[in-house]
Amino acid sequence: MSEDGRECAILVGVDLSGRASTRRPGAEGARAAALAESNKDAENDNAEAADGSALAVGNEGLPLSTELSVDASLVEFRELVESAGAQVAAQVVQRRSRPDPATLIGAGKVAEIAEIARDHHADLVVFDHDLTPTQLRNLEGLLPCRVLDRTQLILDIFARHARTREGQLQVELAQLEYMLPRLTGRGKAMSQLGGGIGTRGPGETQLETDRRRIQRRLVHLRGELDSVRKIRRQQRQRREAVPVPTVALVGYTNAGKSTLFNRLTGAGVLASSRMFATLDPKLRTLELPSRRRVLLSDTVGFIRNLPHTLVTSFRATLEEVERAEVLLHVRDASSAYGDEQKSQVEKVLGELEVLDKPRIEVLNKIDMLAPEERAGLESRGLVTVSARSGQGIEDLLRVIDEALVADPLVEAELLVPQSDGATLAAIEAGMVIGAREFEDDGVRLSVRGPASLVGRIRRQLEQ
Repeated sequence: MSEDGRECAILVGVDLSGRASTRRPGAEGARAAALAESNKDAENDNAEAADGSALAVGNEGLPLSTELSVDASLVEFRELVESAGAQVAAQVVQRRSRPDPATLIGAGKVAEIAEIARDHHADLVVFDHDLTPTQLRNLEGLLPCRVLDRTQLILDIFARHARTREGQLQVELAQLEYMLPRLTGRGKAMSQLGGGIGTRGPGETQLETDRRRIQRRLVHLRGELDSVRKIRRQQRQRREAVPVPTVALVGYTNAGKSTLFNRLTGAGVLASSRMFATLDPKLRTLELPSRRRVLLSDTVGFIRNLPHTLVTSFRATLEEVERAEVLLHVRDASSAYGDEQKSQVEKVLGELEVLDKPRIEVLNKIDMLAPEERAGLESRGLVTVSARSGQGIEDLLRVIDEALVADPLVEAELLVPQSDGATLAAIEAGMVIGAREFEDDGVRLSVRGPASLVGRIRRQLEQ
């Protein structure tokens, strides 16, 4: 444990690409890099790694690759570990051409990590890679502390941030589905009763019992989530009785979706720099420049190698994405790995079978770019905003307005009796009035508004 009560973690990055390291592989150098003496020193190492692993750029300024290097991946993984509440004491990178079937990283590297863990009195070793049940069991036996892989860490963060009953059900379902084939030999992890990273969510006493009890719990959870879906369907049917289009925010975790959601709707939902701060869906009404109203949905962020069990378990939450008329893909304009993040988001959208939906790419955080970089993005006609400062929000609202096709905007002329106050009020509230002329006892209006509302007003005037 660290002095502030946080768990002490050792990070392990694994590069199985077969690429040679750009650094000298001397044992003394590797030892120095691994044994970071403080959290601050490790952060500096991460920053240097990120600088040294930037995307290669061709003559036309386009990225040659969208794959994260192992060092850049560790920078992101470090954020995940800190989001789970741990303090990173050291990090180790293993480069191999193929995984070791027994331990993933090989016996020599395991011995090195064991020594580092003892030196730092580490509480856990966290792998930026998924481990097979055999690898997890072997590593637990060889290392002096608990072992977690990438999926377990993400599941733990989800368990920490789930607030609603639905979110908690979805996290527990994903955790149990992941843990079921890994029950054998989990001595160190199973002996903990709710203390520390990787032990939150479903009670460990259930995981120590036989598989039949876990299977019964899984059946129960799926039944409860089916009930949640039925309730959502009923709510959606009530909304669809008075058709209001839905626009869903999607994007990589920590791209600024919740901050943009707050800026657009004034909702005041939690906006945090921590990864996966938003798990439970939020729906708020948004009025567009045309006076049309839409429902804006804030959804869980995606990430590289998002566990498939989570995509499946959070299907009920992500139904808002499936039902949306337009998707706002919020991207971090300041990220050096924007293309790789974009491809990961599109991969999950593909799993949800929504890639054919209209999508608006919104480059957020432009306040963190240099003026010439902002000018370059704007000259290409991209939608750029700063959710923090409000820059570009009016242009974004206009683009959303133009993208909605279910109830398109039409222009019309309406002659309304001056005595018909209810109809005049409805026009004022739901349409943009371009011109107004008074004729005898009537008012001639040139309007622009939703086709459904214009048609309804016309039918009322003809009666």
